Amino acid sequence: MTQQQLEKYLWGAATALRGTIDAGDYKQYIFPLLFFKRICDVYDEEFEKALKESNGDLEYASFAEHHHFLVPKKAHWKKVRETTVNIGLAIQEAMREIEKANPETLFGIFGDASWTNKDRLSDATLTNLVEHFSQHTLNIKNVPDDKLGNAYEYLIKEFADDSGHTAAEFYTNRTVVKLMTMIMDPQPGESVYDPTCGSGGLLLNCALHLKEEGKEYRTLKLYGQEINLITSAIARMNMFMHGIEEFQIVRGDTLAQPSLLENDELKKFNVILANPPYSIKAWDRKSFESDPYGRNLWGTPPQGCADYAFQQHIQKSLDVNNGRSISLWPHGILFRDSEAEIRRKMIEEDLVECVIGLGPNLFYNSPMEACLLITNNKKAKHKKGKILFINAVDQVKQEKTIGYLLQSHIETIFNAYNLFKDIDNLSVVKRNSEVLDNKGNMSINLYVRTNDLNSQATELFEDVYSNWEETSNNLKQSMNELFQILEK
Repeated sequence: MTQQQLEKYLWGAATALRGTIDAGDYKQYIFPLLFFKRICDVYDEEFEKALKESNGDLEYASFAEHHHFLVPKKAHWKKVRETTVNIGLAIQEAMREIEKANPETLFGIFGDASWTNKDRLSDATLTNLVEHFSQHTLNIKNVPDDKLGNAYEYLIKEFADDSGHTAAEFYTNRTVVKLMTMIMDPQPGESVYDPTCGSGGLLLNCALHLKEEGKEYRTLKLYGQEINLITSAIARMNMFMHGIEEFQIVRGDTLAQPSLLENDELKKFNVILANPPYSIKAWDRKSFESDPYGRNLWGTPPQGCADYAFQQHIQKSLDVNNGRSISLWPHGILFRDSEAEIRRKMIEEDLVECVIGLGPNLFYNSPMEACLLITNNKKAKHKKGKILFINAVDQVKQEKTIGYLLQSHIETIFNAYNLFKDIDNLSVVKRNSEVLDNKGNMSINLYVRTNDLNSQATELFEDVYSNWEETSNNLKQSMNELFQILEK
């Protein structure tokens, strides 16, 4: 199959579910089934190879050292395909058996989808799905890792387009991912971390970036944490589908319970890339005030917005000698009054290297403009005491309700970042002291004057709206406290 044929074939599985379950739930059934079929077909391929090597020795061909993953006979795809009733139960049991047979690598990887709920998935629907996936052999000879990995990423993108409000939970705009990876420029042997990794796109692209450059990508150490069970499973499958096996992705709430620890402290990383959930209101602010991991470096963010809780988690997780980070945020983090003191301390410590203003519609299901905040624990000498501001709001291509960066846009922004100097209508270098004189306000239009009046009007509106929202939240909180006092 060509790449296009493979993508069409895989997407065909999703069309079989139309009308039976919500589009946002496709991923929790399609990805596990695809992975199940893949590892069974690869197991058969490895078995045949070992059988040939040993002149037909069945016991030799079954040895674990000849296989990426073990597939018990009773849990093979072929066995499920032979099932005619209670197919969901057969799928569920097979997946659990495979997880048990590979506890160190595949534990919990198939998620917790309700395969046995016949009101959602009838035997007829599941038979159609199984038969659809049975049309082609998805072993490495027929479908190499690169090809399947690309098709898997295509599916993630399609599910994001189809799933509406849940898209942002597991998908980051891939053109922005490419820019972020280029700027961070991870090197062989470095550790890379994403504290809210979604489907693993940021981590994966770091490995693919090195591979494209002809560098040793397999020595890159990839780490991620993701709160959603099925999304964390998708991220792990994503790695395996691309042929990457050296990684650690854990499930859990990064703010409440960071799970990547070393000697009872947060593990340190060379590179951190992140697209955290923005403006979270339901988080444990009180615990963060006395955080056991010391993440409240610059103060405790307001209850109505946990953005700087994530940013401080990132900073605390960076290698003190050469750690660098890039995170994708809405513009509000640059100028909101309630976070002014936090920003001021971050700037005073000379951690901010660059702020890049991107165009609208790069977040899923949100027209707001995005920005990239870049920090560095070891700034180059000519960057010390300075911040580069890049206004790239017009470097975007709009398509329907989604924006994306063309290659020319990526190169323009990347070159401006590397040059680290004033460029008319694009970038300007400011001393930290100048930014601090503005009370730590890093709003890009304060520093980079462009000819784009619409952009300036948009940012002004966002500034006003953000401050109104903050005031509104504070008022609501005060009223709730007042009512609680009156009730007593």
